[in-house]
Amino acid sequence: MKTAAVPEPRTAAALAARRHKTDTALKRVREAVTRLRREKAQVSVAAVARRANVSRTFLYDNPEARAVIASAMAEAGDRRTQLLADQDEEREATWRERALNAEDALKTAHGEILAQRTRIGELLGQVRDLEAEWTEEAIQRITTENTTLKQRVRQLTADNRTLDERLKAARSNLRFQDRRVADLEARIVGSGPASSAAEPESAASGEEHGS
Repeated sequence: MKTAAVPEPRTAAALAARRHKTDTALKRVREAVTRLRREKAQVSVAAVARRANVSRTFLYDNPEARAVIASAMAEAGDRRTQLLADQDEEREATWRERALNAEDALKTAHGEILAQRTRIGELLGQVRDLEAEWTEEAIQRITTENTTLKQRVRQLTADNRTLDERLKAARSNLRFQDRRVADLEARIVGSGPASSAAEPESAASGEEHGS
């Protein structure tokens, strides 16, 4: 059985159509890669196949498409490596600044501690000088006098409280006496005329008894 030969024009047309389809697919692949780069998205075979609407088999089998994807992935890897390096440098600079600040703070703290220790030493020296000036007998005498003075202050406070209470009572009695005196004066003033009428009668009675 003989196979019919395909005419040359049809073969050329089929090849041209396949080449056009391939070129169109490659164009979509390049555009997809460009969009992924612009969006700073991850470049992968799956992402390019989805964006370019082509199969993964086409991307793996077509050398030009495979080269475009490989170049984009390598460039993205370089960018990621550079980004990580920049982030590392930034972190290192931050930590370096923190370390310098911590070092300055530590120096300041050491200086403050040294100053405090010096001040404590001076105060201890003053305490020792005072202890040297005062003998045990003088300290005991001052302590005893202080205790006596405290007791005297307590006694005077109690006496002052008693005197204050007596003063309040005396003022209360004085006010009561003032009221009584005022009442008696009012009575005397009110009974004045009656007392004047009674005096002649008393005098007459005395004359009769005398005669």
